[in-house]
This record gives sequence, structure tokens and C-alpha cells, in this order.
Amino acid sequence: MSYNYLFKYIIIGDTGVGKSCLLLQFTDKRFQPVHDLTIGVEFGTRTITLDGKEVKLQIWDTAGQEAFRSITRSYYRGAAGALLVYDITRRETFNQLETWLEDARQHSNANLTIMLIGNKSDLSHRRAVSREEGEAFAEKYGLVFMETSAKTADNVESAFIGTAQTIYEKIKNEEFDPDTNGVKVGPLQSGGSGGYGAGPSTTAKKGCC
Repeated sequence: MSYNYLFKYIIIGDTGVGKSCLLLQFTDKRFQPVHDLTIGVEFGTRTITLDGKEVKLQIWDTAGQEAFRSITRSYYRGAAGALLVYDITRRETFNQLETWLEDARQHSNANLTIMLIGNKSDLSHRRAVSREEGEAFAEKYGLVFMETSAKTADNVESAFIGTAQTIYEKIKNEEFDPDTNGVKVGPLQSGGSGGYGAGPSTTAKKGCC
């Protein structure tokens, strides 16, 4: 499928917070409760429509283990958007957010749009991190905040599409040139047809939650 723009995303956060489950829910609209650990990086795509424009989201799901951190860093600079994910039932994953954020900002471009995601909102009865704490962290560091559930799909669409909308607004406001900072101009926008990005609009590989 041809597109006007391609946005590259990266999903980051500790192991087990639900990164791969969020990707699978967004690309395939399904939940897989048991996953193998993500080894390095997995990949998925989906094309959405923003303001009448076809936008292809190319999403890189990264491993949360420290052993793969150097691989993850190599994907930051090429990303336009990042979903920084923690598990609302595990405070240690929230406590690691500053480390992830520092890493992302050190290795990414200055225009990276970051959304903070508190995942597993369906397990609110086991909550270890309050919504207010998530909101306060996001406000402190200038992030967009949302709680999601990869299991029930609550706010999953909003998280990915909301990030894309923010990136698209930056392009419209000429905050950076297209074809830089994780954004590619597609054949529809440039007046061509076919070419880069042709193919199925939705794919995903198995990874870990």
C-alpha cells in the first residue's frame, strides 16, 4: 500500500511490561498472553489515515534486557516516535523510567516524540503505581501520558495514533523537514506511485510481553 508519510517508532521499557503485546494488539488486533522473550528487536507495521493522509507506521519492538541495550540504542536515532512503557503492577518498571528516558534522549534526534504508557490497566486491582504518579512523571519530563491494556485493547489505538498525530502536527508546523528524524515522504505525497512501502499494511512478528 502506498503512503504519504512513513513514521518510524520504537517501543522501549523493561522486560515484561507488555511491549510486544501492545504491538500485536495494534497491528493484528489480538492478544497473545504467552510470548517468547524478544531477542534484540522485532518489527510490525500498520497504515493509518491522518487528516486525509495515509501514514505508514513502522514499529520496532525492542528487548528490555540490559544485554540488548546496545542494540536498542542503535534504533533511537532513526525514530520519529517512542512509546516508553511500564507495568502499573510492578513499581520497579516505573522506577527504571528515568534510565530509559535518559538513554532515549541521549541517543535520539531532538525531535523525538515520546509517549509514556502505563500498561496493564486491566489489572488495576493489583496496581502498584498510581495514575497520578504516571501523570506527574510525564509532566515533569514533557511527555504525553496514557494508561493502556494490551489485553482489552483499551487506549492502544489512541497511544499509537496519538503519537502519530503529534508527529504529523510537527511536520505541518514545519518544526522539522520531512525525510529526516524518522520520517520519510512516500510516493503519494511526492506524486509518485508504488515504490518504497508497497505491500501489506499490517504485519507483526512474535515477541515478548
